[in-house]
Amino acid sequence: MCTLVVVRRQSHKWPLIIGANRDEMLARTWKFPGRHWKNRKHIVGGLDEHAGGSWLSINDRGVIASILNRAGSLGPTDDKRSRGELVLKALDHEDAQTAAKAFTNCNGEIYQPFNLVIADHKTAFWLRNIGKKTIECLDVPFGFSMLTAEDINSTNSPRVKYNLPRFKNANIPNPENNYWKDWEDLLASNNRENRATGQNTAMCIPPTSGFGTVNSSLVAIPNVDIENDQKPLWRFAPGPPDKNSFLTVAL
Repeated sequence: MCTLVVVRRQSHKWPLIIGANRDEMLARTWKFPGRHWKNRKHIVGGLDEHAGGSWLSINDRGVIASILNRAGSLGPTDDKRSRGELVLKALDHEDAQTAAKAFTNCNGEIYQPFNLVIADHKTAFWLRNIGKKTIECLDVPFGFSMLTAEDINSTNSPRVKYNLPRFKNANIPNPENNYWKDWEDLLASNNRENRATGQNTAMCIPPTSGFGTVNSSLVAIPNVDIENDQKPLWRFAPGPPDKNSFLTVAL
């Protein structure tokens, strides 16, 4: 169960900040974000070596896309296409709105269930596939939002119920002075609110039965209408963020 945290701010120099932990089988290999796709040189992203797609990527127009599995749909199946290709397809578009609209004509039945976020400095969308033909497209609201394997901001997820208030109370990353610490610490948090009930509220999941948090990202998207020479910033922990420092990704 991956986790993605979003804060959207109107009329701000940095209107979109995203924090994301990727939880996956430890044996599933991947590569540090880069320009890995010869036919898609406009995309920088983490490469899933198993299927050739990505869990999180950004294009040169400042559009970001990230895919999360829905509950009960971990891993590939022979009769479905890889969900990682959806991230790359989204970033073939010049803006988030056009990309999101394109997916409303896609047959959701050829993929396992997913949550897909597509965003840029102006708009942000959550696409929900629950195994039906139609993929639903909804706006990500301004303010704080959190996604796991459930619906956006759903307190059915113990992780959302426990951690979303913590992100709201933390200092938002400030790329202007290179401040990321509060969110880095939260993404690296491996504590549980209630071990007695077995509810896993940890943001960073320790290795368990070959599964756990394998990397972490912090991405800031600038408002190019205000700062038209500013590029997005991406900080990436190439392993569990409680044990690995965040490094800068070249964009």
